[in-house]
Amino acid sequence: MSSPPHSRPFQRLLIANRGEIAVRLFQAARELPSAVETFGLYTHDDRSHCDLGHPHHLIEIPSATSYLDISLLVDIARKNAIDAVHPGYGFLSESAEFAQRMWSEAGAVVIGPGPENLARTGDKLQAKELARECSVPVLAAMSSPTSNENEIRDFIKQVGFPVMIKAVDGGGGRGIRLVREEAELKNAIQRALGESPSRTVFVEKAAVDGFHHIEIQVIGDGTGQVRHLWERDCSVQRRFQKVVEFAPALIPNRQLISRVIEAALKMASKIRYRSLGTFEFLVSQNKEEFFFLEINPRLQVEHTITESISGIDLVQTQLLLAQGKAFPDIGLEDAGNSNTQPPAKCHSIQLRVCAEDPKNNFTLSIGKVTDFTVPSGHGIRVDTHINTSGTASLIVGSSFDNLLAKIIVTGSTWESTVRKAQRVLADTKVSGIKTNLSLLRGILAHPNFTAGHADTQWLGLTLDEAQQLGERASQEIPEHSFAARSVQSSGTANGPTSSNLLFRKGDAWSLSLQPLGNENLSAPDKIAHHLKLSRVLRNDFPNSLTAEIEYTTPNSQTAVPYRLHLESTTTAASALVSSSNRRGEPNNPQHIVLPLSGKLIEVLVSKGDVVVQDQVLAFVRQMKMELEVRSPRAGTVQWAFEMQEEEEDVAEGMLLVELTTEKEEGSRIKGKL
Repeated sequence: MSSPPHSRPFQRLLIANRGEIAVRLFQAARELPSAVETFGLYTHDDRSHCDLGHPHHLIEIPSATSYLDISLLVDIARKNAIDAVHPGYGFLSESAEFAQRMWSEAGAVVIGPGPENLARTGDKLQAKELARECSVPVLAAMSSPTSNENEIRDFIKQVGFPVMIKAVDGGGGRGIRLVREEAELKNAIQRALGESPSRTVFVEKAAVDGFHHIEIQVIGDGTGQVRHLWERDCSVQRRFQKVVEFAPALIPNRQLISRVIEAALKMASKIRYRSLGTFEFLVSQNKEEFFFLEINPRLQVEHTITESISGIDLVQTQLLLAQGKAFPDIGLEDAGNSNTQPPAKCHSIQLRVCAEDPKNNFTLSIGKVTDFTVPSGHGIRVDTHINTSGTASLIVGSSFDNLLAKIIVTGSTWESTVRKAQRVLADTKVSGIKTNLSLLRGILAHPNFTAGHADTQWLGLTLDEAQQLGERASQEIPEHSFAARSVQSSGTANGPTSSNLLFRKGDAWSLSLQPLGNENLSAPDKIAHHLKLSRVLRNDFPNSLTAEIEYTTPNSQTAVPYRLHLESTTTAASALVSSSNRRGEPNNPQHIVLPLSGKLIEVLVSKGDVVVQDQVLAFVRQMKMELEVRSPRAGTVQWAFEMQEEEEDVAEGMLLVELTTEKEEGSRIKGKL
């Protein structure tokens, strides 16, 4: 079997994803005219999407990285006679190798554009070449990928600053750096390379000031026939991560938008594109010009707002096209015939609710979601995998994306849609972790956003102002609002509030039991117990906890394996840092405290090392980004955190490094003299 078929009926569908998009895919599959058996994947600590999506079959996979393990997924498909796979977005959704191997080794079709289109469109440089072939404007860019800094500098000398450094195989904001001056260049190159799986990048001239990020939703049937479902404006972004999107765009020059749509259709038709695809452009209303940016050959996170203004279920469309249905069969024969104005007189806004702390440089917020309340009402849709009423509530860790929910608000006019979104945000409540709700409130309250003047640089430049507006809006929410009087989920209504205490393999405790009334017992008279977690099976603490432990009794030095099962408790915990890690003291000048949660991937210093101010001490990964932890002062390392695994989950507040102070260092040197 060389190439997957164009389309064919399927009966057994594997959803190779998790989170809110997995829930969305399960729901769409259950609504198909012909019955399809669905298979869901989950890890032992992340299965809420399966609880909400109700797949017919559940398959546990070893770890978060298993979603990227092509051989494992192919084996799962083969063993379960699966004949179709939907990759959603992220993970392997843009992998031509995945699509080819799934077909050739398991006989399963990956729903999407197919290996050939994935190879052509997923590579940013190949996509730019396609645009040139179709006479679509593109920005000056390097013609081939590189990891050579000198080649990058030579190109920048030709085009000048500002430039974009992009990973060839990046996506979702990963591996992209805007560089405006020479001083930023070296670090930007290293960070972009570090976020590229192939460790190669290219550079292009940047079009940033006054440009909007406009996406065209394209649907192809694989024969050269293509349709569009208008455009989305995704300009409200921070560090190339989208925060708020809306459709249609508010650019008043619809003829300019029409030219962008025609460019997208021309490119899609030339390569006989099939399934869903998003063709992205930078568009300037003032200059009346646009440039092709890239193609995302998959379902997009923000597909929801296109569904709202078009009335077309995009996931259903994908599934039906993959089953062999033609455009007339699924109501797309006349889609997008007019390129000047969307047929439906409505506007839609998508708000991404994320587990992060905007006040602390958007650091990941780790913990357990104990309450999630979004008001209902006309024109309100919520896509989420949060399950506060089930037995397996959502715990946010560092292994997956921090997107908690997408709130989609649709109204008849732009002004009414904004007002509705403001009301929804005021009545939305998330407990147990920190979120960006306040920032979203500030964005929706800002006059530049309400006027439609937010370009790709707007949020980065007005972030402080938007946060202040959000804080003010949050403080003005009345006590009697929907969120303030919301009822807790059934799992916590009649008991103690759930905490966001996290447990992990290797956490250990030494417990001393001392009889009451004998406080003066010497240390040997105290009864010591030692407990170490070897495997966490279910963590819904304090309501329940199931784990495998190694327990050392006072009378034996040999650890005995036990299964611990906690059925109920009358206590509520609130710690975020596991007990096996030292907690730092922010006011201690010797302590360098981890400023963010995430996955610690490397500690660069050890005891005895001399560090200077602003030196990089460690790297922490938060979802897609590698972040630096720098030393706020100079000194000599007296103690440094030692990693026990290749990558470790860590939480904000953990002690990373202990330094000597300048005073101590001077005393030590003087003593030697």
